[in-house]
Amino acid sequence: MREFYPVMDGAESFYLEGNEVGLLLTHGFLGTPQSVRYLGESFAKLGYSVFAPRLKGHGTHYKDMEKTTHQEWFAEMEKGYLFLKERCSAVYVAGQSMGGALALWLAKKYPEIKGLVLINAALKVPSYDDLIGKTSPRYLNEGTPDIKREGVKEVTYGKVSIRSIHELQEIMAKTSAILPAIKNPVLCFKSIEDHVVPAACTDYIAEHIGSDQKEVVPLHNSYHVASMDYDKEKIIEKTHKYIQKMRIEVFT
Repeated sequence: MREFYPVMDGAESFYLEGNEVGLLLTHGFLGTPQSVRYLGESFAKLGYSVFAPRLKGHGTHYKDMEKTTHQEWFAEMEKGYLFLKERCSAVYVAGQSMGGALALWLAKKYPEIKGLVLINAALKVPSYDDLIGKTSPRYLNEGTPDIKREGVKEVTYGKVSIRSIHELQEIMAKTSAILPAIKNPVLCFKSIEDHVVPAACTDYIAEHIGSDQKEVVPLHNSYHVASMDYDKEKIIEKTHKYIQKMRIEVFT
């Protein structure tokens, strides 16, 4: 799908070159790499090679997004993974919200991924449930991003097409079935107060995923977009320790 609108300021993909350990960061539905930039820059300072792709149709205009599919969103994430795989000896994959669901699909396709980091991974968005099977209205207004910290501005859309919502619902609905097949180590973050994705989604993933190594970390001071909220430092610290622990285990 060709995009017809320019990329919004700050919404561009970014790559920060570091050592041989790669970290792929994927934003959520309607979001952009801007929502994970602070995480990316912090991980880069810790030495990692970081790439955050802009998913197709995101960060331009909601009319561009209307023409995209969840397969195209996944394809951009997959390109990002292959980009890092060419440059790094080990790659970890992190995804927020819908990006978390896409990360699970990537792990199913590429079991050599060293580990997953899921931030409020989306299996369900209850506020969209009444739109299942409907074709109108064509566009819906979106509320302000679900961030507890005041004064934080996320680059996102003020409207969303019902077609895009159906694409999100399709990928979420299919994800539960693949969980037992995923064996990659996984670190899950869940905001206890999340007004978009129920915290129970993370509990379900942790219970049903086929991984032997799995951990759930509660976030008590952040809403849904945790990468931009009060607990972002906790996400960075825990993820760094998680990766370093696995790196040590590989060499011992």
